[in-house]
Amino acid sequence: MGVRVMVVDEHRLLAEALASALKLRGHRVLAAAAPAAGAAELVISRAPEVCLLGTATPAEPGVFEPIVRIKRERPQIAVVVLGPVPSPRGIAAAFAAGASGYVRHDERIEGVERALAKARAGEVAIAPQLLQGAFAELLNPAAQPDDEGSRLLRMLTPREVEVLVRVAEGEDTRLIAAGMAIAPSTARTHVQRVLMKLGVGSRLEAAALAARTGLLDRAGLLERAGLPPTGAASS
Repeated sequence: MGVRVMVVDEHRLLAEALASALKLRGHRVLAAAAPAAGAAELVISRAPEVCLLGTATPAEPGVFEPIVRIKRERPQIAVVVLGPVPSPRGIAAAFAAGASGYVRHDERIEGVERALAKARAGEVAIAPQLLQGAFAELLNPAAQPDDEGSRLLRMLTPREVEVLVRVAEGEDTRLIAAGMAIAPSTARTHVQRVLMKLGVGSRLEAAALAARTGLLDRAGLLERAGLPPTGAASS
């Protein structure tokens, strides 16, 4: 028995092509429309068994608001998201909004049909490999784009990081030397190198920059973990 389904996607040609394919396979496709301000209203008014909702940006804030409204006003409508390979955040956002499933937009039509059937039956419709990929990313997150604090931290050697922390705590050259068991002249040289690498002219500026960029917080985490700054050379 075919599923009474509505296809909604921002790419009208994709929506119409998918709708045509589903019709040829015996499903009752009520409409194919590009999402707009009235997309949720259209789905609610047509009341399909399943809505196949396409999106190119599953992790974008607010992208699944139509699902929230659909589920609030027509909880019997199952919504399956059609999108790119999702991030864990995208999957979480879709299901948090009330989606019944998630299908990759390059899935074969048979896979789409299985998702529609599962969603109509009240089951979770998501391929196991998508969940495995999401969990793998959560357990082994990809490196995030460098921010200023990370960039600055990589410029300093472990000893220079310690000097910067002491400068930020208000220690003068004598206290830095005593605390690190080095000569005052060596401590002074380290301070000058830190100022030069950070591109500032004074200890006060160095401390302010370190605090503003979160460099001190990162340095503290590395120190507690017993790790050197990423990419830094030892001294």
